[in-house]
Amino acid sequence: MVRGKTEMKRIENATSRQVTFSKRRNGLLKKAFELSVLCDAEVALIIFSPRGKLYEFSSSSSIPKTVERYQKRIQDLGSNHKRDDNSQQSKDETYALARKIEHLEISTRKMLGEGLDASSIEELQQLENQLDRSLMKIRAKKYQLLREEIEKLKEKERNLIAQNKMLMEKECVNEV
Repeated sequence: MVRGKTEMKRIENATSRQVTFSKRRNGLLKKAFELSVLCDAEVALIIFSPRGKLYEFSSSSSIPKTVERYQKRIQDLGSNHKRDDNSQQSKDETYALARKIEHLEISTRKMLGEGLDASSIEELQQLENQLDRSLMKIRAKKYQLLREEIEKLKEKERNLIAQNKMLMEKECVNEV
C-alpha cells in the first residue's frame, strides 16, 4: 500500500499530532542508533515533546560530553575557519608524512643491521644490493676527493719547486 506525500504543516488535531510525534520520534531514535552502529559515528539526539518531556539518545557514554565536543568544534570553526578548510588535506599530509618517517626509520634500522629477524630472503637481498650501491657511491666520492687533494698537493709541489728554483737562481746571481 502506497502512502501519499505528507504535507509539511502543523497537524491541527492534538491526538493525531501526539501519535505522529510518538511514531516519528521512535523512528528518529532508531535511525540515530543505526547510524551510530553502521558508521561508527558519534551521535547525540535530544528531543523535547510539545509538553516538555525529554527524549535522548547518545552513542557515546554521555550526551554532555558529545555536546561539549560539539561546542568546542564550533568555537574552533569560528576562530579558525580558513584552517579548517584545509584540515582534511593537512591530516592526510600529516598521515602520509608519519608513514614515510616510520618507513625511513625501519629502513635506517635495517641498514644498521637491526630488526632483521622478520625480513625475508628477498628483503635481505634488496638490502644487501642497496648497501653495495651505497658503498660504491661512497668509495667513488672518497676517491674523487683524494684525487682532488693529490692534484692540489702536486700544484703546491710545482709552486714550491718553482720558488726553490727562483731562490737558487737568486743565490747564484748574488754569489757572482
